[in-house]
Amino acid sequence: MGLLTIEDVTHWSIPVNNLEESEQFYGDLLGLESLGRLGDSRISCFSVTEHRILLCERTHPVDAKTHSDGPAHHAFTVSPETLVQACKLFHQRQVPIDRLIYRAKGFFTGQELYFFDPSGNRLELRNPTWSEGMPEPSVEELAQQA
Repeated sequence: MGLLTIEDVTHWSIPVNNLEESEQFYGDLLGLESLGRLGDSRISCFSVTEHRILLCERTHPVDAKTHSDGPAHHAFTVSPETLVQACKLFHQRQVPIDRLIYRAKGFFTGQELYFFDPSGNRLELRNPTWSEGMPEPSVEELAQQA
């Protein structure tokens, strides 16, 4: 047991290059609920169930195409249908996709779609209902499903 007792997570912060562009991406495209800006700051709060995510505009934007935080990412749980819908939508809107993984073993198992937001942050949509032995269609095959 640790020396301190953390009771809950208040919020996570994601650094972004352009707050308005990111608000559209996270709100309109990903469907997170916008709770509004924090006062007159360049910080915008979004909600996913009981979780809060702050989009914090960077003072010095980074090149979204070359920026990398290695394996760091933020993951969202979705249904199988939402993951298919995301593949279609990301293909249509040219959202950069990193990869699709079918993880049969480990702490978080399932179908994992990794992609990038407009600021180069790696995100994940995870369908936890997929399990070993189920079909493993590619992103392109999922995007073509009726």
